[in-house]
Amino acid sequence: MKPAVAVVLVFAGCCSNVVFLELLARKIPGCGNLVTFAQFLFIALEGLIFEADFGRKRPFIPIRYYAVMVAMFFAVNVVNNYALNLNISMPLHMIFRSGSLIASMVLGIIILKKRYSLSKYLSIVLVSVGIFICTLMSAHQVASQPSASEEDGPSSFLWWLLGIGALTFALLMSARMGIFQETIYKQFGKHSREALFYNHFLPLPGFLLLAPDIYNHMLLFSGSEPLHIPVVEVTMPSMWFFLLMNVLTQYVCIRGVFILTTECTSLTVTLVVTLRKFVSLIFSILYFRNPFMMWHWIGTLFVFIGTLMYTEVWKNFRPAPSEEKKEAKKD
Repeated sequence: MKPAVAVVLVFAGCCSNVVFLELLARKIPGCGNLVTFAQFLFIALEGLIFEADFGRKRPFIPIRYYAVMVAMFFAVNVVNNYALNLNISMPLHMIFRSGSLIASMVLGIIILKKRYSLSKYLSIVLVSVGIFICTLMSAHQVASQPSASEEDGPSSFLWWLLGIGALTFALLMSARMGIFQETIYKQFGKHSREALFYNHFLPLPGFLLLAPDIYNHMLLFSGSEPLHIPVVEVTMPSMWFFLLMNVLTQYVCIRGVFILTTECTSLTVTLVVTLRKFVSLIFSILYFRNPFMMWHWIGTLFVFIGTLMYTEVWKNFRPAPSEEKKEAKKD
């Protein structure tokens, strides 16, 4: 039952998390730092109580390795959230982050000297073409918008280019972090709960650099329109409610992925996460009516098929060798 429960948690938590994130970003653009801080604080407090035993439990992996991992993790999360402020739509944001396969393969070849099968290279080409199509179409849409005047600063297209640069940096940094984690886990063993705690606890002081921005958005959240919650008969600012739900669903999502990694193969985990991203993308487009043309759909299909090819999911549907022999004898 655990894998089935984990799949439900991943789809319910991660998909609903995207919905609340877009609600927050649409109502108050630029609130990404506050959202990230709230997520980190909640997961860190949970880990401090249930994993680190209030600091009394010694970590299996030395803190100095977590410090490097945390610096990468913090940078990836902040840059990914800030990209939404740079004229990057949520669908493009989600599709671009699907390029993690490309970044991981490229850095794996360069750093770890890995070599892959022809099917994996073909899958990377499909994902690359899909992301290129979606990026090109979004660039065309942004470029067709009226540019801001000189008094308003750079045009929207220049902001969009800066957003693409931010997403590219976050993509490569995330892949590098994955390679670093792989080498650390080989040396000290896998301790996912411990890594989850330290990756969210150690970066908390870094948010002091973002304190003015976080405080200003807290004021904006407090000034949002009131929302009545009939279940508990409570009225609270709507943005604080959306943030609370975003934090809770983020925790459910991460816990679901953690259960999957301990109960299922990496292939199953990758497939579930990929399907979750695709469902979130379609829901975001349909529910929020994001501008999406036919070429966007074609690009999305390329990304999805390429990712499935990379995971080689069709091997799970082949009969076992013994079953093949039995079928051959019957014939």
